[in-house]
Amino acid sequence: MVTTTTLAAMPATETLLEVENLEIRYGNKLALGGVNLDVRRNEIFGIIGPANSGKTSFLRSLNRMDEFVHNMRVSGEVRFAGRDLSTVRNLYALRRMIGVVFPLPVGLPLSIYDNVALAPRLSGTTKRADLDEIVERCLTRAALWDEVKDRLKSLGSLLSGGQQQRLTIARALSQEPQMLLLDEFSIAVDPVTTMRIEEVLKELRDEMTIILVTNLVQQARRLANRTAFFLGGECVEIGDTEPLFAGGAKDQRTADYLEGRFG
Repeated sequence: MVTTTTLAAMPATETLLEVENLEIRYGNKLALGGVNLDVRRNEIFGIIGPANSGKTSFLRSLNRMDEFVHNMRVSGEVRFAGRDLSTVRNLYALRRMIGVVFPLPVGLPLSIYDNVALAPRLSGTTKRADLDEIVERCLTRAALWDEVKDRLKSLGSLLSGGQQQRLTIARALSQEPQMLLLDEFSIAVDPVTTMRIEEVLKELRDEMTIILVTNLVQQARRLANRTAFFLGGECVEIGDTEPLFAGGAKDQRTADYLEGRFG
């Protein structure tokens, strides 16, 4: 069994995630095939592409969510901090290391405080002072503390959509992940909140690695160090973001997508 301590104690390397020959199927339907890429420590790695290109399926494979999705089958090799994820038996420990924020905010039917304190409690933190510190720190990092500090006992589900999305980020941060996966977080939030979350992500890059799936091409340009373009179940191209967006795409399909010719 792989414990949280074992995962956290893995030696630091420049490359945090390595993917080789990844293939994802739903029954007999191929959703993503032949993916080879690496994600480096403390970078924001952007993934763009039209709907049904395999972006969300890719994120699911990183967090072993295939075990909860009917007919989803994953083959190939995914190594996180040097370990083959298929060998990890303690999925709770894995998901503490790889946090996920979904497109639509899912507030647990708990208070704002308890939404953030849940994971620390499950991992053994019981002292109120310690939990208070974690809750304040995570809500602050998610740019939400000032808005909710006087109503922490209120239900998280009563917050606005943008606030719930930031609460979801705070909940993910409470697990102190090494990698944070974000799947089109902007869908349910307004432009002002989107920009606030973008500023949060820029700051978090100093502490963790972020994989950002986005349907907003310019959001990837603003945030990502490197960007991958997915199309039709294929990873077409990966490159440093600014050169890629500034006319440096090697594949014409990438250039056409970035210039808005389809999507």
